[in-house]
Amino acid sequence: MGADSLRSFRAALDAAHKTRGTEETFKSKPRRVRIPAESRPAVHNEVVTQPNFSEETRMTPLRQRMLEDMQLRNFSAGTQRSYIHYVSEFATYYHTSPDRLGLDEVRNYQLYLIEQRRLSPQSVNCFVAAARFLYRVTLEMPWTDDYFTRMKVPIKVPVILTAAEVETFFRHIGIPQYRAVLMLCYSSGLRISEAVSLTLGDIDSQRMLLRVQHGKGGKERYTILSTRMLAVLRAYWKIHRSTYWLFPGWKKGTHVRPATIQDACRQAAQLAGIAKRVTPHTLRHSFATHLLENGTDTRAIQVLLGHSSIETTARYISVTPQSITRIASPLDQPPPKPGKKRGRRRKLKPGMAG
Repeated sequence: MGADSLRSFRAALDAAHKTRGTEETFKSKPRRVRIPAESRPAVHNEVVTQPNFSEETRMTPLRQRMLEDMQLRNFSAGTQRSYIHYVSEFATYYHTSPDRLGLDEVRNYQLYLIEQRRLSPQSVNCFVAAARFLYRVTLEMPWTDDYFTRMKVPIKVPVILTAAEVETFFRHIGIPQYRAVLMLCYSSGLRISEAVSLTLGDIDSQRMLLRVQHGKGGKERYTILSTRMLAVLRAYWKIHRSTYWLFPGWKKGTHVRPATIQDACRQAAQLAGIAKRVTPHTLRHSFATHLLENGTDTRAIQVLLGHSSIETTARYISVTPQSITRIASPLDQPPPKPGKKRGRRRKLKPGMAG
């Protein structure tokens, strides 16, 4: 390829990018840009695919404004990524910037998610929350919450492991780091995001407490630290000798990814022969349920789990299997014994006797 041909090709590519720059939306997928035939190099006879630019390069004014609005409200990084993801897919579906779409498009896209993509009610409601924030906060549209219909989420009974299943499960986790993370989820009732983001300074071995700094909604709390768990962590630290993160990742300065632990959890459940669907959150459910079965006060469990409302804890724990098994079915009750007929004896009138 000659120098003149290469310069002509680059000039045509830059011109194509500038032409479509005003139409850029939330879309984050690589787009195909067609180059005029006279400007194409000989080796490229079809189309040239635009590379997947970094987030800063693809940042549009609308996306930047939405991110700033979420940062001003101290939304977590996970919430920001989720909202941007759902709005990006919304814009990609219509091939139009969201500021040119309205309530009818939001409603039709919800039906598309439900009927064609068959997403769960939780996922559909995440899109609704993202769209509501975009239009009501970032675009300042005068629409109330009633315009954004949320799906009713069915209440399901959580999956609970027995104490024997928990021990069997832990025995089938071969990597010490993964075993320590999952044991913390059970022994202290942590979410997976809370467990992987612990630091060495969060362990209070004097008072046998764990400090959770990165709780849901940015809330901090203390929870219990098991004596057995402390011994496991000390043995684990002698192997890894981490300096900041309790569970460092392979990349310097980061902690282990939650997805990595979730994969290890699924594999351990299969190796252990547990037919139930086991996730790190199942261990948190089991923590709360086993405490309740052992007589721990519900309000104490609420504090350990980090719930703001006692009603959340009550729904989370539901009814323990142990308490259900104590209830006797009315069919098993013995039938009542036949007794004497009750009632007042009839008083005979004088002259009727004999």
